[in-house]
Amino acid sequence: MVMTIRDSPVVAVVEQIIRLVPGGVTEKAIRLLGSLGKPLLVLLVLAALVATFAWAGRLARRSWWRPGVVYLVLAAIGAVAVLAQRGAGPVDLLPVGVGLGTWAVALLVLVEPLRRAELVEAEAADRGPGGGGDLPTLHRHTRRGFVLRAGLLTALGAAVAVFGRSVGQGRREVEESRRLLKLDGVTEGRVPARARVDLEEVSPWRTANEDFYLIHTALVVPAIAPADWTLRITGMVDRPLEITYADLVAREITQSWVTLTCVSNEVGGDLVGNAWWSGVLIADLLAEAGVQEGADAVKQTSDDGWTCGTPLEALTDDRGAMLAVAMNGRPLPVEHGFPVRTVVPGLYGYVSATKWVRELEVTRFADFEAYWTGKGWGERGPIKMASRVDVPPSGAEVPAGTVRFGGVAWAQTTGVAAVEVAVDGGPWLAAEVADPGTDDTWVQWVAEADVEEGDHVVRVRMTDKEGLVQTGAEADVLPDGATGWHERSFRAVEA
Repeated sequence: MVMTIRDSPVVAVVEQIIRLVPGGVTEKAIRLLGSLGKPLLVLLVLAALVATFAWAGRLARRSWWRPGVVYLVLAAIGAVAVLAQRGAGPVDLLPVGVGLGTWAVALLVLVEPLRRAELVEAEAADRGPGGGGDLPTLHRHTRRGFVLRAGLLTALGAAVAVFGRSVGQGRREVEESRRLLKLDGVTEGRVPARARVDLEEVSPWRTANEDFYLIHTALVVPAIAPADWTLRITGMVDRPLEITYADLVAREITQSWVTLTCVSNEVGGDLVGNAWWSGVLIADLLAEAGVQEGADAVKQTSDDGWTCGTPLEALTDDRGAMLAVAMNGRPLPVEHGFPVRTVVPGLYGYVSATKWVRELEVTRFADFEAYWTGKGWGERGPIKMASRVDVPPSGAEVPAGTVRFGGVAWAQTTGVAAVEVAVDGGPWLAAEVADPGTDDTWVQWVAEADVEEGDHVVRVRMTDKEGLVQTGAEADVLPDGATGWHERSFRAVEA
């Protein structure tokens, strides 16, 4: 409740059961039970948990570690179910960890004293009549202590539940206001006709909101109602501005396809996505504020205190840097910065993509240190050209003969001119490259090569529109992004 995670582990397990049940069984259940099907399944899972806990309690009579194994298995099932959900991340595992910790504490606090008392009673029985002291008194103290400890744990659980509901209420209200929000001038964005290649397994050109990679430093995501949001433009400006959400969305809305990627994205990694962003040009706001001579940076500050330093020219040139209010035609998801975040084509997120943005301070790089640059990362963070093989998947088996390869490539603000593949270190073969009509996004590509039976490796590289060929020299993500050619291994078998 406090973290307002979408679903509890119990619900996640239920959803996985529904996915795994054969379609015919699901259809019969829907016809028989209608909307009661899922609540009934939740009750059945809860009943199974109660029975399992009772069994674990009986195991605790013999040793302390047996119920611990049961708890670990339950936690593992919950963790697998949670991670199988779309858009799940490490934070979603927190309730599983808290649950496991709670079970362990309850085991120690409630069960262990009972087990020790039974051992004392057994020893007394072994010594014969009169050898165990006042056993009735021991029983009363054991029962009284158990009831007291159980009552305290129950009260603590109730208090935490009430606290969680009160804290989580703000997030639920923000989610409701977001759901009802209507933004004039925001459209869903039509995928360009020539943006896709004829190979279905390639990453979708448009990344769905729930599939878009998610990187931030906030443990609890800020929940900000639009009416409570303001942006301050301060620092080396002639006219400091304070803009409300209503003021912002009343301005002219600009929309564009932009691919974002994280500086931590390794060669061939998936910390990259493409979306249709809607917002207000930052250049117009800075012009209204009047940037003073000598400034070369803008320090962005998030509602949670995170900061980044963005080159001033990247916010004022013609690349279309914006304060985004919508993603793929809908108000930003809370996790992606609702109500307002920054989107800057051509720069890694750690120097540009501030979620829940609250302040833009016009300044100089020499006068401040941002969150990640203070940890050894580069100062300006231009995105490096990259390409990736999506098809075939690593380790896949394909029929020998003509094999089709596919993937994505990007060189933001410059554009992709060509993509080539090489099989087993052979000659580079030209790929067909889609043309989305913009240089700020990734492009899909597809290529063909004849391969014989056996194990093979395919590599990919790209050339941008300025004629620069992607380097094969391997470099780590630190300090300013990874380089190298991505490769996939596969096996060709007899057709």
